[in-house]
Amino acid sequence: MTAVQLPELPRRATVRRLRQILCLLPLLLVTVVAVEHRSVLAEGFGHLQNARWPWLAVAVCATCLTWVAAACTRQGAVVESLPKRRLLATQFAAGAANHLLPTGLGASAVNLRFMTVCGLPLARSSAALALYLLAESIGRLGMLAVLLVAFPDALRLGALLPEGAVGPLVLAVVAALTVAAGVLACVRRVRRAVSSFLRTALGEARSVHTRPARALALWGGSLAFPLLQAAGLVAVGQAMGLPVPPAHMALAYLAATVAVALVPTPGGVGSVEAALIVALVAAGGPVAVATAVVLAYRIITVWSVSYTHRQALTLAALVRLKVI
Repeated sequence: MTAVQLPELPRRATVRRLRQILCLLPLLLVTVVAVEHRSVLAEGFGHLQNARWPWLAVAVCATCLTWVAAACTRQGAVVESLPKRRLLATQFAAGAANHLLPTGLGASAVNLRFMTVCGLPLARSSAALALYLLAESIGRLGMLAVLLVAFPDALRLGALLPEGAVGPLVLAVVAALTVAAGVLACVRRVRRAVSSFLRTALGEARSVHTRPARALALWGGSLAFPLLQAAGLVAVGQAMGLPVPPAHMALAYLAATVAVALVPTPGGVGSVEAALIVALVAAGGPVAVATAVVLAYRIITVWSVSYTHRQALTLAALVRLKVI
């Protein structure tokens, strides 16, 4: 009897399948929670009928201005002048790619391609992308820290966090940092690639900060972007009559988005909604009204069919015109 060896799946296909499962797992968990709390969701949808439309218009305007803020930050991350109209269109179209890839990878890929098409070398484009992400993270975390100091009692998270959850989380972060440091110390190829990238990134950052206009665009846009996002949620909260002070709603939004950055779901679908509802409830909002606010906010920023179609069409047009 001759043994027949079955063909093995390629390693890349296995890794890709594992990533898809990990991305869909949070969506599955959110679906289970939504089914269990369907009465709260139904009550939340009922509150949408009582929304005050002028405040919703303000939320739409704040959402549109986030593309301008993102374009300013992208321009501030490079010394060369990028074509303004194409840069703004790219920020709008990047949202379509973000719906397909987790944790902002879609927008990063679109912007990386845009900068290389504009003539920037790949190394400098990657450094500019890293500088943008660093500035945006510093701006978001800085605003969160300021609001936490100004309103230390705004979020009542004690009742929402399970007992003993902080210790394992800290251990997981320390373990991840230890593994990363070990890889850098032991694998010469990785260490060489990281050091080369850091040299390029530091050189790009120094060049940008020698020009006041670029520095202002970089840091001004990185502060304006999360501020406008939070303003959109505050406007929706005002439209729904959520009994939470605006500053506390902004704090809840920033805390939720910082936490949800660790959950890799495409477009943040599921994880963002859950985190925002938890944060608004922790800020003192009723569950049903907080659910209605989050539903309306996500409809304005992500779920609108016409909005997503325009993003997809813009992305397709930019690809066809070889802008990206």
